[in-house]
Amino acid sequence: MDLLFLRWETPKSLLQYMGLERFSYSRHQFNLCQPCEVQNKGRQINDQALVRCEYSIADFSTGDRRRKPKGDRRSTEISLAIRQTMEACILTHLMPRSQIDIFVQVLQADGGTRSACINAATLALADAGIPMRDLITSCSAGYLNSTPLLDLNYVEDSAGGPDVTVGILAKLDKVTLLQMDAKLPLDIFENVMQLATEGCKAIARYIQDLLLENTKELEYLRGA
Repeated sequence: MDLLFLRWETPKSLLQYMGLERFSYSRHQFNLCQPCEVQNKGRQINDQALVRCEYSIADFSTGDRRRKPKGDRRSTEISLAIRQTMEACILTHLMPRSQIDIFVQVLQADGGTRSACINAATLALADAGIPMRDLITSCSAGYLNSTPLLDLNYVEDSAGGPDVTVGILAKLDKVTLLQMDAKLPLDIFENVMQLATEGCKAIARYIQDLLLENTKELEYLRGA
């Protein structure tokens, strides 16, 4: 299994690639640039690395073929969410006066794109050897027809029910991302939040297993 993430495309989704078909159905192309010198010296930070993120979605990614302009409001919002989430786990102080570029393009969207992008970024950063405090994973949950649902697909998400996106540092058990698109009663919110958190922890366990398996394979190949 080759996990070089300088340019990597998921077969169906990051999680389906890891055998987690029940969690996500979106397909992504992911580019990660290793830490390098800051191109714009005016943005250089002397005591830590600069993290940049660009999110885009292909015109053919959904059934709606309307052209999506680059840098639209939603893409800018998701780019900011991914960047801030990654900054919470990357040890940027170990790489001063450098920059890390993260580029994500959604090729096929069927719900959970924001969470799948964060999970893909986590796996790519870990595989590239970028120092992090912990693996950060994300999952969404919603409330539809009086039932909490984990990782809504496109049809469920389009039904108009409340949607909660959560990102956590798995081992530290610290929430780094929490976004809601509608109001929820407190008791229902707690159930939905707990469901999303359990999803994040399950994803973290699979990512850890995958990284461990890949590391063992690399050690075997180098020792052969």
